[in-house]
Amino acid sequence: MQSTDFDLTEIINGEEIMGPSPFFRHQDILSNLQFHIRRYIKDKDKLIASPMDIIFEEGINRLQPDLIFIRKENLSIAQDWIRGVPDMVCEVVSSGSVIKDTITKMEIYEKYKVPEYWIVWPEFAAIEVLVIEGYRYRLFSSAEGQGTVKSKIIDGLQIDINSIFEL
Repeated sequence: MQSTDFDLTEIINGEEIMGPSPFFRHQDILSNLQFHIRRYIKDKDKLIASPMDIIFEEGINRLQPDLIFIRKENLSIAQDWIRGVPDMVCEVVSSGSVIKDTITKMEIYEKYKVPEYWIVWPEFAAIEVLVIEGYRYRLFSSAEGQGTVKSKIIDGLQIDINSIFEL
């Protein structure tokens, strides 16, 4: 379906959705988050920033989260795109993506049992880290305005949210 190697089209529950390019604040926060995670994981695992497709089911669910983390032992899913379930995905919520990121995409990530889902809320300087338990996500770590968030999947990773939102 994609004819170029840069396309912001996602396929969500069988429907093609074209999103706008992100605003500066969104990309700045994403860059800060990527810097801190990449510095922590070094060369052990892979962290990929959007746009990068995750193909859960061809023609049905092809999503582009803002960040994708894959442990080195799972790198076989990294092919032309990501074909399979990554270890962690992250979405930075924009004013036009609240429902898509926090309901629609979250349900898809739950369906395919993505082990960890980070939701970043620039408007509130907040981050929620959700982990899959059975068939549902539960809150594992969160911080708003100040404090740190931690990952279950990236063992030992803790991030002071002030460094992400530059408060």
